[in-house]
Amino acid sequence: MFDQLTARLTEAIQRVTGKGRITEDNVRDTVRTIRMALLEADVAVPVAKAFVDRVRDRALGEEVVRSLNPGQAFVKIVHDELVTVLGGEASPLAPRGQPGVIMLVGLQGAGKTTTAGKLARHLTERGGAVLLVSTDVYRPAAREQLATLAADLGVGFFKTDSNDPATIATEALASAQRGGQRWLILDTAGRLHVDTEMMAEARELHRLVEPSETLFVVDSMAGQDAVNSARAFHEALPLTGVILTKTDGDARGGVALSVREVTGLPIKLVGTGEKVDALEAFVPERFASRILGMGDVVGLVEQVQQSVNREEMERVAGKLKEGKRLSLEDYREQLRQLVNMGGIGQLLDKLPGVKPEQLAAASAKIDPKQFRRQIGIIDSMTPAERRQPSLIDGSRKRRIAAGAGLPVQEVSRLLKQHEQLTKTMKQLTKRGGMQRLLGAMRGGGGGGGPPPFRGRR
Repeated sequence: MFDQLTARLTEAIQRVTGKGRITEDNVRDTVRTIRMALLEADVAVPVAKAFVDRVRDRALGEEVVRSLNPGQAFVKIVHDELVTVLGGEASPLAPRGQPGVIMLVGLQGAGKTTTAGKLARHLTERGGAVLLVSTDVYRPAAREQLATLAADLGVGFFKTDSNDPATIATEALASAQRGGQRWLILDTAGRLHVDTEMMAEARELHRLVEPSETLFVVDSMAGQDAVNSARAFHEALPLTGVILTKTDGDARGGVALSVREVTGLPIKLVGTGEKVDALEAFVPERFASRILGMGDVVGLVEQVQQSVNREEMERVAGKLKEGKRLSLEDYREQLRQLVNMGGIGQLLDKLPGVKPEQLAAASAKIDPKQFRRQIGIIDSMTPAERRQPSLIDGSRKRRIAAGAGLPVQEVSRLLKQHEQLTKTMKQLTKRGGMQRLLGAMRGGGGGGGPPPFRGRR
């Protein structure tokens, strides 16, 4: 989402980094470039103006003048001000009552129903049963869509024959109370634009269920219209926060940088993809670091912890340590875990120092579908072939390729990659790298914030 903004800010900041002395002219030119970068990213004009004014005032003050490294001091100022614009401290969901009711509101097409499913999975992973309910009686198959999501996720869905939103909400709350669910997620109807009828219905539902969280779901690709809609909803309802959706698309980032300052509402969660696990907590300091190309190492470790089967990694590490070969069954499991983590793009996005153009090149070069094709090839093999790849000769390759519906060359490429991975993993085990990775997965990264800011090198 922030690729273009990251590139422009990095270009601007490079004008002052590495300089032993920063002049007023340096600051003025850099701040002007930053302002243009923010406006091109569709940041609201008042927000962009206030941001650059604060950066300029601090950069021309004692904070930079007396610094031993003025360039690093300037980068820290930009980073700190980005954190402020994004909301300062993280704002986690705050449950209240039993069940804790979360009411999702927003315009049609923002992704409320999909977000309701993602949120159900997000909360289930953190403990507590979830009940989903839809009061959207207007959009065709809206309730059926949420029911299907609930079934796929294995969470509860409140089903009723009633077509009255108020009755549906009241009965769902009573059902969650009887069933002992920790969370009730209420997916409400949207409209193409804000209207009095929709707002009146939302206010009535809010009065009936008394939610602990009333979250505005906003499409990050909608630009400043989304911020204006959030403000209109906030005037009608006591919103407690925002969920940004579709941040993996071509959004320019302006919504994320504008919504807090314009509405005063914290961003609580962000949708980072289409899959049901593509929802993460919004931590301003981490996102500020990612915007400036500093990565999000803590977020990367958390993603690995949630997606990777640690017992499987320990089993593979022990196997290699004993001098055993990595079988194709082991390789298939590694491919599956990589698919579960969202592919190479989502991992590289959190690594420090990876430029937007490098991320785009890597994502284009490594097709996520390739992993699934390779899994299909391994599935076409016999158990004996997976355990002993050396058995696979030319005729077996042709049979496997036909079974997977792919050219023989794809089978040969897979076998070669498997051989290379086996050698690499053995070297990693000898150097103690596997043990360090497993140690990080056991103990760290889940809780605190990112490492202290040290500036660019």
